[in-house]
Amino acid sequence: MAILSDRWIREQAQKHAMIEPFVEAQRRDGCISYGLSSYGYDARVSDEFKIFTNVDSAIVDPKDFAANSFVDRKLDVCIIPPNSFALARTVEYFRVPRDVLVICLGKSTYARCGIIVNVTPLEPGWEGHVTLEFSNTTPLPAKVYANEGACQFLFLKGNEPCEVTYADRAGKYMGQKGVTLPKL
Repeated sequence: MAILSDRWIREQAQKHAMIEPFVEAQRRDGCISYGLSSYGYDARVSDEFKIFTNVDSAIVDPKDFAANSFVDRKLDVCIIPPNSFALARTVEYFRVPRDVLVICLGKSTYARCGIIVNVTPLEPGWEGHVTLEFSNTTPLPAKVYANEGACQFLFLKGNEPCEVTYADRAGKYMGQKGVTLPKL
């Protein structure tokens, strides 16, 4: 596998709508940076958040997730309670080519504040808004800024196209829009 460059990412975004909307260069004008980088793309977090709450004393169960474990908020700045988390989504909509795997890493600006961003890999053939999880590992409330950089996506080209893509097997998160909770 080879990591793909800014040239390849730009070409795929412009010719095949791999990333929409696409920002051609790093933007950092008083915000957490986002846009195309040397070997990746820094995506933004939207203003739609699901903030974890335990007011109903629910049990977190990935096989039977209680939607009432979250409060929905549309915010410019999301404040995550201490030792808790929030779900959000990328501003960008991704369409992954069938011979590419995309890995997500958190931005160092958030990591240095104890805020961890988690996303599973974007599989070949998958498309949608990416659901992001922001974990506040600190004992203090933490801020996440909407419409600013949240994480970086790295694009890895396989040695050949895979036999079966995420789209081919009709994956359960295919085409997701908005913040998507766990599905079984």
